[in-house]
Amino acid sequence: MRLIGIGFGNMLSADRVVALVNPDSAPIKRIVSDSRDNGTLIDATYGRRTRSVIITDSGHVVLSSVHSDTITGRLAAKGDGDGAAAQ
Repeated sequence: MRLIGIGFGNMLSADRVVALVNPDSAPIKRIVSDSRDNGTLIDATYGRRTRSVIITDSGHVVLSSVHSDTITGRLAAKGDGDGAAAQ
């Protein structure tokens, strides 16, 4: 199992990520709102601005204050010593 850093020491299993999207569009805001109502929202922003929304295969929605480009780079890395991936 490979973990990726999503900010502030929080980690997420790279194998569980289905989608990584920007939070600006109305459909994504609706997904976040519905997830909050259903109790499947995980807010890992520590009160900061949401810069990426991660959707997992379990239906959970994770909010992160790290840019989606940064998380994409961490997902693409094969754990080559960047400190973002752990086993």
